Amino acid sequence: METILGQDKAVQLAAVKPKKMSAWTYILKHRAFYLMLIPGLLYFLVFRYVPLAGSVIAFQDYNIFKGFTGSDWVGFQWFEQMFSYDKFARLLRNTLFISLYQIIFAFPLPIILACLLNEVRSMAFKRVTQTVLYLPHFLSWTIVFGLTYMMLSPAQGFVNHLIVMLGGEKISFLQKPEYFRSIIITSGIWKEMGWNAIIFIAALAGINPALYEAAKMDGANRWKQFLHISVPGLLPAIMILLMLKIGHIMDSGFEQIYQFLNPATYETGDVLDTYTYRAGILQGQYSITTAIGLFKSVIGFILLVIANRVSKLTTGEGLY
Repeated sequence: METILGQDKAVQLAAVKPKKMSAWTYILKHRAFYLMLIPGLLYFLVFRYVPLAGSVIAFQDYNIFKGFTGSDWVGFQWFEQMFSYDKFARLLRNTLFISLYQIIFAFPLPIILACLLNEVRSMAFKRVTQTVLYLPHFLSWTIVFGLTYMMLSPAQGFVNHLIVMLGGEKISFLQKPEYFRSIIITSGIWKEMGWNAIIFIAALAGINPALYEAAKMDGANRWKQFLHISVPGLLPAIMILLMLKIGHIMDSGFEQIYQFLNPATYETGDVLDTYTYRAGILQGQYSITTAIGLFKSVIGFILLVIANRVSKLTTGEGLY
């Protein structure tokens, strides 16, 4: 009888649902974590969300002295002017080409580098190599341009000196439109490849070593281990970063391109960002440059949504 009563009491206690904690009680309980979130939230609020209010300039004949409230509304006039601009097709083409080249050529190299470094067994050599590869990231694009100019200069550049030694003629690489995109992609790879590899090295470090041990016992060689363990372990990080890259496909890197760009290379190097700088900052055409920025944001958002959908259907990984 006592046993039956004890069982009934246990069933009753199990049936009692725990009291639901209110949102404020939950926040108060985990207040330390929410306090750490405040700086990040303030950053996004001040520098990301508040500036969105300035997007109304794209629909106004904005006057800096009248402000948002006093400027006249003109509807989609600036968008019509943007699309009818005779060089808009060139600006859009250059932006897309440079961004696509960065995805095709620059994006895979940090992944390959991380995989190669992961196979290095000498920790001393691995650390020295990583440090050397990280250092260019901390150089400004002004310094990188100076180094590139020294390498490609027709007068004293090493590359032209080598060409002359092989019987060729000197080439003004930085003045030739056909070489501009190659220089941009190559210099970007040299500067950022080591730094971008960090996240992939971290992803590889997070793979359970027991998986490699089990694969060895089953007779898998290094290549099979890479294909069946390393690649699947890297896939989530690869897909997320690729989607973010696709979302920023209209941003081809203003700082870098502005340093290398000159009137002789506008044909293949002038992009939406550099035109926005000239029109908005130098000429004060705030409305049309805001319209260009809004156009870029909308296209990037649409591409990000599409890429996220495709990724979830194919790999099961997504941003949301």
